[in-house]
Formats: sequence, C-alpha cells, structure tokens
Amino acid sequence: MSMTFRTLDQADVSGKRVLLRVDLNVPMDNGKVTDATRIERVAPTITEIADKGGKVVILAHFGRPKGPDPKESLRPVAAEVAKIVGRHVGFAEDCIGEKAESAVAAMKAGEILVLENTRFHKGEEKNDPTFVEALARLGDLWVNDAFSAAHRAHASTEGLGRKLPAYAGRTMQAELEALAKALETPRKPVIAIIGGAKVSTKLELLENLIKKVDALVIGGAMANTFLYAQGVKVGKSLVEKDMADTARRIIDKAEDAKCAIILPVDAIVAFHFAANAPSHAYGVDAIPDDGMILDVGDQSIERIKGAIDDAATLVWNGPLGAFEMHPFEKATVEVARYAAGRTQAKKLVSVAGGGDTVAALNAADVADKFTYVSTAGGAFLEWMEGKALPGVEVLRQK
Repeated sequence: MSMTFRTLDQADVSGKRVLLRVDLNVPMDNGKVTDATRIERVAPTITEIADKGGKVVILAHFGRPKGPDPKESLRPVAAEVAKIVGRHVGFAEDCIGEKAESAVAAMKAGEILVLENTRFHKGEEKNDPTFVEALARLGDLWVNDAFSAAHRAHASTEGLGRKLPAYAGRTMQAELEALAKALETPRKPVIAIIGGAKVSTKLELLENLIKKVDALVIGGAMANTFLYAQGVKVGKSLVEKDMADTARRIIDKAEDAKCAIILPVDAIVAFHFAANAPSHAYGVDAIPDDGMILDVGDQSIERIKGAIDDAATLVWNGPLGAFEMHPFEKATVEVARYAAGRTQAKKLVSVAGGGDTVAALNAADVADKFTYVSTAGGAFLEWMEGKALPGVEVLRQK
C-alpha cells in the first residue's frame, strides 16, 4: 500500500528547502512540554532529512489561537525539539513573510528551523490560496508527517501538496502502512474491539466495521445501549435510550454481513460512579435496578480472549469499562495484555488508536507491544469510518 504514496525514498532533499509539516501540538504546563511523545515520533523524519543535506523548515500548529498570541507560541516547543533531536534548532517569529523568508534564506544544508504557529494566520484553516502561496515560497518540496491533522484540509496539511512536490514523512508512512494492515489488506479473520461511552459518536465507525470485520466486540457504556436495545434491564447505567433503534439496526446489519457481535454476558456493577466504589459481578440478565455497569465481567473477558484467539488481526478503539477509575480498568487491562501477548507471539497483528485507547494501553503497560498504536484521534477515527483524508489523498501517486 505504501507504494501508492510518495515517500521520502523518492524525494531528493540534498541542498533543498524542505517544508516539513509535523504535529507539535503537545501538552504544556508553565512553558514546559509535559509529554513529548509527538515530538519523539517525528524526530526520525527531521534527522533523516537533515542528514541527507536538506534544510528542514518545520511547519506546525499549536492550540486554537484566534490570531497571534504569545501563549500559543511554538518557541518553547522548538527548544524541546532541539533537546530531542540533539541538535541546534532555529526559530522564526512568523511562518510567512519577511521574518520567515530571511530565516530560511540564512539556512545551510542540514540545518533545522521551526516556524511560528501556522494558526496565527486565518488563512491556515481556510486553506487560503494566498497563504498557501506565501508558505510555498519558503520551500522546494513539502513533506507531510502529521497524520493526526490529515483529516483537515488546511493550508499546511493539504494546500501545499497542490503547490509543491509532496511526500509522506516516515511517521505518516508508518501510520498508513499500519492502517492498511488493519483494514485494507488484513490477514483474516479480523476482530474489532470498540468501546467508549456513546454509540452516537461511533455510529459511522460501527457501520463501516461491520462490512470489514468478522467479529465486533462492543464494550464500554456503549454496550449498555446495545443490551438495553435487546430488552436487558441496565439499572442506572449510562445508556443512550434514543439510540436503541439504531443499535437494533446495527445488530441486524451485522447478521446480514456475517459479522458476529460480541456483547457482555456479565458485568461489574457498583452503586456509585466513583473510584473504589464497592462492586459485584452480575449476569446481564440480573442487573439490580439501582446498580450501574462500570466494566465487563470475568466471563465476558474470557469470551473476548477466545475471540482474539480466533483472529489474525485486531483493531481496537475505546476502553471496555470506566478504565480511569480503579478497579473498573480490569477488563481493559487484562484484554490489552492478552492481545499484546498474542502479538508478541506473532499470532496477531494489533492496531489501536484514539486518545482514551492510548491512555488505556499505557495503563496496561503494553502500548509498545502492539503492532501499531496511533496517537491520532480524529484522523484515526475518520480513517476507520472509511473516509478519505485530504492530507493523505494529496500524497497519492498520480
């Protein structure tokens, strides 16, 4: 699949000005980066281009500024980039115009420069041709290494791909190859685990997956809505009653598509939504009226493990229970560790993504034991929903 995208393997960067779009939207506290994962992911692309003699001109957005705002400046992030790549990294106080142009003109081969937040200009999110033109003047080619922003058709994530020769960076390439392994050309059978709170936010995802996977495990509060739709009494559990018809429709469609839907058969129930609330296991046919389902039970865990045993590929998005509160992380952690074990034993290709999912896999200490973990939120979901992503389409080989 990577063959259908232009990658750095086809790019001649030596002596060239390379506009490199990355995701530097990292969490900050008091001017310090608190989690550098996103920078660490793009570091290999930055150093590869520099080592090949390219002038690395980094483009990124930060936050949602309404115009130039010192609180949303990339200057402290540029310092963190320097620390991680172990090289000097320059900073320009704007991403277009005189300040940017003179900073780029002063660069030597192999040097690295971070330009100021692209979103300080309204033209970025509007994909405004004059803003795209002003950015394009700074580079000879464009490398997109920001999959997490690929679902947005902004100037620096899509527009530049129409003005300059366009290539996927190494992280973008890895992401596209992993997603292809999960859904485009997967080893079958394929199982999907979909959790989280709401059916309403995962509706398009569920409808797309039914057509592509052999089994679909539904967990999280979302499962309550499916159980409720089948006449199960779910007590005081979080449930979207207005989605019951939709849930029944999904179950019918799955049957037609020969996709097995795996719902919890037992649940861990508490009477308060709080960490360490006293809890008990109940079969789903016996949930107390004043109880709340906060995790799937042991029998359900065993069923999910059995389904993973039967699968060659796993796609995972969303936790199985209220994993941020002890002890309701148990099912998510146990299943994550099981999937990681199967992956390490070369029996499973496992691809997971989405913010909550990454947090859950980190809690289980297995994020590095899956085949691929995507840190992209919206872009990962839209890909899973079967949508074309503008920032990816522009990289396809003509």
